[in-house]
Amino acid sequence: MSVWDDLVGQEPVVEQLSSAAEGTSGLAHAWLFTGPPGAGRSAAARAFAAALQCTETPRGCGHCPSCHQIFQGTHADLALIRPAGLSFSAADARRLVLRASARPSGGRWQITLFEDAHRATEPAANVLLKAIEEPPPRTLWLLCTPSPEDLLVTIKSRCRVVTLRTPPVAAVADVLVQRDGVDREMAEIAARMAQGHVGQARRLATEPEARNRRASVMAVPRRLTSVGPAVAAAEAIVKAADAEAKTQTEKLDEEETSALRKALGESEKGRMPRGTAGAIKDLADRQKSRATRVKRDALDRTLLDLASYYRDVLTLQLGAGSELVNVDLGPELRTAAQNGRPEDTLKRLDAIMACRERLEANVNPLLAVEALTLALRTG
Repeated sequence: MSVWDDLVGQEPVVEQLSSAAEGTSGLAHAWLFTGPPGAGRSAAARAFAAALQCTETPRGCGHCPSCHQIFQGTHADLALIRPAGLSFSAADARRLVLRASARPSGGRWQITLFEDAHRATEPAANVLLKAIEEPPPRTLWLLCTPSPEDLLVTIKSRCRVVTLRTPPVAAVADVLVQRDGVDREMAEIAARMAQGHVGQARRLATEPEARNRRASVMAVPRRLTSVGPAVAAAEAIVKAADAEAKTQTEKLDEEETSALRKALGESEKGRMPRGTAGAIKDLADRQKSRATRVKRDALDRTLLDLASYYRDVLTLQLGAGSELVNVDLGPELRTAAQNGRPEDTLKRLDAIMACRERLEANVNPLLAVEALTLALRTG
């Protein structure tokens, strides 16, 4: 067992990071972990943090108290930042910089692991830049983004970049079989559908509702025969994302609100002391932002599933010989390939990517998805 066990199909990255953890005398003070969704950016950064704080030899044993605390998120010298909302503000960044400037209390390093660092606003990024340029002794920054281009050039230039790849389908399937006890056939189907995204593959293999959700998404292309069905499909997609966001956040929102009200001195009759309305409003704003992010992430997964459908159609049209992602839809995909043209399929893929960009730019979700389904229709 070691801290690197969860990095699926990332042997070059494991070698790079384990060597850096062993030879810490020339260790870079800032690291940037990049790679496609599901590649394991955060897992790689956390494994590296564990190896750096490990008290055993070779470093990264996976079983000492330091390694265990890193993976539990309880290590005193690890600040783990996961932006729950749409963005990470300058005020958030200033608090983070203050935390990162502290001397290690027990570990070898003071480590800040910032997941989804691309959500930092420009003012926040400028605050982080100043801290990364001149960090205190024994302070390390581990930043995670999908692409190096998602960060300010000035921040990127001060980081050592670690690039993760999409894990091979076979490697993902092996993990599902060996660690989750999934049947081999189901593991291979789920790994292929997830296109190398380990977490999504695990959900598809173990959660029937995840498979049902994906099946409903993959039924969309055959329904887009005219304007009416296209508009109806867009509404169904957005409603499904709303429902998923509500399911994931409703209980957490209630618990957070209740805890805050009690901390602020709520009376037995539910009355709040004067001057507490601002704090409650701030929490409500953060919860709203988190719900919007969860909804947007759900919509993005839907769009990526749709993209896999048209990717398969294009593969068949071009005779590329690549294995299909959606093997179970083989006959339907072949019919779609025969009845269409490669250039039309490419336009549909471009429309999906454009919709993703619009959603990230905060365009109204229903309008963005309606524009997409109208562009995808075959009638």
